[in-house]
Amino acid sequence: MRKKALISGASGQDGAYLAQLLLENGYAVYGASRDAQTCSFANLRSIGIREHVRTLSIAVNDFRSVLTALQEIEPDEIYNLAGQSSVGLSFEQPVETLESISTAALNFLEAIRFIRRPIRFYNAGSSECFGDTGGTKADEETPFRPRSPYAVAKASAHWIVANYREAYNLFACTGILFNHESPLRPERFVTGKIIAAACRIAAGSDEKLHLGNMDIRRDWGWAPDYVQAMRLMLQQDKPQDYVIATGRSRPLEDFVRLAFEEVGLDWRKHVLADPTLLRPADIREGCGNPAKAERELGWKAAFQLEDVVREMVRHKRNSGN
Repeated sequence: MRKKALISGASGQDGAYLAQLLLENGYAVYGASRDAQTCSFANLRSIGIREHVRTLSIAVNDFRSVLTALQEIEPDEIYNLAGQSSVGLSFEQPVETLESISTAALNFLEAIRFIRRPIRFYNAGSSECFGDTGGTKADEETPFRPRSPYAVAKASAHWIVANYREAYNLFACTGILFNHESPLRPERFVTGKIIAAACRIAAGSDEKLHLGNMDIRRDWGWAPDYVQAMRLMLQQDKPQDYVIATGRSRPLEDFVRLAFEEVGLDWRKHVLADPTLLRPADIREGCGNPAKAERELGWKAAFQLEDVVREMVRHKRNSGN
């Protein structure tokens, strides 16, 4: 019997790459979106797997919707990647952010408990929960100090997962992932915005790239690497939470410089600091310690920032978008 996996948030960056990985490992993959009939699942199409993923509609903040889907599919594994994914937007839509992330995790766990099947559950956590690590590499024991509604929602979901794991003996775990990018990253994220602008300017555009604080430092990895860690977590003998990161923090200015160097330009001639893009509260530095994942999962980041930027630029220029 083929394993069946349900991915909520299958239309996103991580959902698409995870679906591809699971298909390669022989799974029957079900991809969920709030409205599968109107969702284009463009990311699944862009990597050539749309026809291999069975899609369905699930409103993750609606318990009945979640329960019905689980009863119909009877999945062996659930990967909960859905939810409002923008830190900046979470300041404008805090209620939607909380419901789509923390309430969604609760609904999945309660549905698993209700139907009494040995379903393994992965929850997408976030390094944003740590807040500013201040130069220290955050690991699984580092306290949470969230600084945005998004981070608060992710922290809440993390502890809901831990509670259900301990109280009901569910196989449920959270991957605390640091920033990870790919060609599927949309332009509403700063990394996608930078890559797209650098490529347009190299092609002849006279625009300027407007950015906020370029001194912030992040631990950037490669999304296809990180989805491998998600799957590995659900193959262990016991459920545990893991930090997934490269272990190296770099300033946003490095990302900008590398992107423009890839297209043969000096970034300083094309980038403007824009104070209107500053967030109400931001994290100055974030860096993760992936030692536990390397030791217990056998996982290690294959790409560093230079590799990530090179591949994103190459794909953007080759696609012509």
